[in-house]
Amino acid sequence: MSSLWWEQLSAEERLLAEQAVVQYRALRAACAAAPNGKVLGVAERLAVDQGRETARRTLESALQQEAAAAEKKGAQVGIASTAKRRGLTAGAKSAR
Repeated sequence: MSSLWWEQLSAEERLLAEQAVVQYRALRAACAAAPNGKVLGVAERLAVDQGRETARRTLESALQQEAAAAEKKGAQVGIASTAKRRGLTAGAKSAR
């Protein structure tokens, strides 16, 4: 297993790691509070619910970042296209 340094994680990755710890602690607490004979059922139900919520949040975060990157890239492409049409590219300047 490779070592993962906290400082190397993005803010979003650190948040996901923190949420995993919170979920683990909630799962342990739920198991401790569950009546005898019900621990597995309580743990499974909570783990599935947590997993779905984690998957939803992770997907949402990733898609939001992709959308922001695409918008930024689209704006840059739009600027470059406009400059090219106006003859303002590096190639056009050197041809003068």
